[in-house]
Amino acid sequence: MSAIAPEIADERHSAPVELFWDLVFVFAITQVTTLLWHDLTWAGFGRAMLVLALVWWAWSAFVWATNAQLPNSPTLRASLLASSVAIFITGLSIPHAFGGEGTLFAVSYAIVRFLHLALYIDASRRGTASWSSMVGFMVTVTVGMALLIGGSFTSGWVRIAVWVLAAAIDYAGPAWLTRDRLRGLQDVVVAHFAERYSLFVIICLGESLVAVGVGALGASAERILNSELVVAAALGLLITVAMWWTYFEGFAEAAAERLRGHDDPVLAAADAYSYLHLVIVAGIITFAVGVKILTRGSVTAALPGPARLALCGGVALYLTGTAAFSRRLLGTVESGQLAVAGALLVLYAVGGALAAWVVAGTVAALVGGLCVADAEAVRRVIGAHGGEASSTADERMT
Repeated sequence: MSAIAPEIADERHSAPVELFWDLVFVFAITQVTTLLWHDLTWAGFGRAMLVLALVWWAWSAFVWATNAQLPNSPTLRASLLASSVAIFITGLSIPHAFGGEGTLFAVSYAIVRFLHLALYIDASRRGTASWSSMVGFMVTVTVGMALLIGGSFTSGWVRIAVWVLAAAIDYAGPAWLTRDRLRGLQDVVVAHFAERYSLFVIICLGESLVAVGVGALGASAERILNSELVVAAALGLLITVAMWWTYFEGFAEAAAERLRGHDDPVLAAADAYSYLHLVIVAGIITFAVGVKILTRGSVTAALPGPARLALCGGVALYLTGTAAFSRRLLGTVESGQLAVAGALLVLYAVGGALAAWVVAGTVAALVGGLCVADAEAVRRVIGAHGGEASSTADERMT
């Protein structure tokens, strides 16, 4: 690969067109949440996670391609705006992707993936991405999209099986089939790269906040804000705030700093951000469905099993993802996060007889305890340095 352009080598941040593009994915994520909301079964969860995996991979792939582009590049703008139309159509078709709109979903999604490849081809022409590193995953993208479109002409479990295979091949390209080639793919502009993934986490946490509000308002505009409803909404908000804290209070910054000095930044970024962040996002989306059910029902009644699993299991999945992310990039074992994740699964198992507010309050207390523990750890480090401010990133990496 040719030396990366000086303009890209400088630390840069998200371009306005990228932020606009993200708004379209907000809609797609909302549609995934709605898909799970309407079918909160194991089969429904599997279908929703399959769609989420596809949506996530399209977004993540574009982050890599845009990272190798100038922020004011006409090609970048044209590609993002064109793909925003395609992904919006994809989002519109998500509720019926496993029914009569499967072909529309598959074709519009494939257009997004091929626009991503076109953006990478332009980057290789400019010398900011390696053509030899791209060839392998270009093949897997093409094969995966052919299967996705072909599978849309089937139905039922056959369609699901073919689409799972399509997603697996697409994911396997950089993960396994062309992994050694990836090392020379491009120079990672860390400030831009880490910021993009942090913004997506914010988008998903925002979906949780919307779920709290929508659940509180209910199906009727005449719903009265009584004390039960206020308690449910407050607990949902507190859990969301605690989830935000565990990721953004030093954690995201520490990861970016570690990536900046990593010996193998491309593979580290692929593992920690492209793959493991899917677990984080899946946890947030699942929690959003659970908290929506919480705020729509009575906090004095027991939560139904599926809702309790979404609420407790979603946060547990999120914490498992952040712990795996920390392990891969920072080399640390987040034992507190794993312990809380385990406790949440126990809470799901034994919480069938508990009132909804007790379950939600326990979730809030457990995740809030993590925030307090993190804050105390930082306080001790600052105290050990004689009261001088030290970065949370340093604390995370020691």
